[in-house]
Amino acid sequence: MNHTRFSRIVAGVMGWGSWGKRLDTGEMAARIRGCCEIGVTTFDHADIYGDHSTEAAFGAALQASSIARSSIQLISKCGIKLPGAQVRTKHYDYGHASICDAVDRSLQNLGTDYLDLLLLHRPSPLLDPEIVAAAVGELLRAGRIRAFGVSNFTPSGIALLRPLLDVDVNQIECSLLHCEPMFDGTLDVHLQQRMVTMAWAPLGGLFGSTDARAVRTRHAVDELARKYACAPEQLVLAWLCQHPARIIPVVGTTELDRMRLAHAAATMRLDTEDWFALLEASRGHPVA
Repeated sequence: MNHTRFSRIVAGVMGWGSWGKRLDTGEMAARIRGCCEIGVTTFDHADIYGDHSTEAAFGAALQASSIARSSIQLISKCGIKLPGAQVRTKHYDYGHASICDAVDRSLQNLGTDYLDLLLLHRPSPLLDPEIVAAAVGELLRAGRIRAFGVSNFTPSGIALLRPLLDVDVNQIECSLLHCEPMFDGTLDVHLQQRMVTMAWAPLGGLFGSTDARAVRTRHAVDELARKYACAPEQLVLAWLCQHPARIIPVVGTTELDRMRLAHAAATMRLDTEDWFALLEASRGHPVA
């Protein structure tokens, strides 16, 4: 899949609504316009965000923003069932009706007739690849989704689906403090199969943690940020973006100045030795 289908930084909207900043329609519309002016045109949703309220709030804001639907890309995820009036136990559901109904609700809430990308939110031990393929194929043929992917899937989970479906994207946790996907085969599979890699929590909690590892890593980041004359957060995102998988960070800030810094970080380039210096700081030992 062509990486240029999505902006180099994705705006994660999980914290825009009731699970975070509680932006009203006008504030959310201003964020949408501001992101687009920066060049961040891809917005990452899930049906459950804000206890199923954030997509509708965003849809109203998108209409108020006067931004053309064709100029942005909308991602949503399905599959997680949260406890509530009709759900006793949190679980995953990838039945045919569950997938199709979730997409219908997302389309209605977002005020659009298609998603640029649908992701399965989490792998499930009850996932039946043939059922998923039938539902996704139906959605693709109907034009209700334009691409399909997964989120938080391992290489074996991707391999389960690949004979039946094109898996275009895997959205995973990946950062300087969570670099395991670079060593457990996940990013190797993405490169081999030309999948798009999106990374949630791309800063990895680095700047809010008092953990010894985070403190050690921050020291190395701060030193190199002075060398590159950039904000420490930019350096961490630049480190991630430099991986050959061309990782696309999903950035959850609602502050446009921080989003602007994140967008600029995607084009930064670190010296190879500096890249490994940050890796060494994070892991606590040099490469073999």
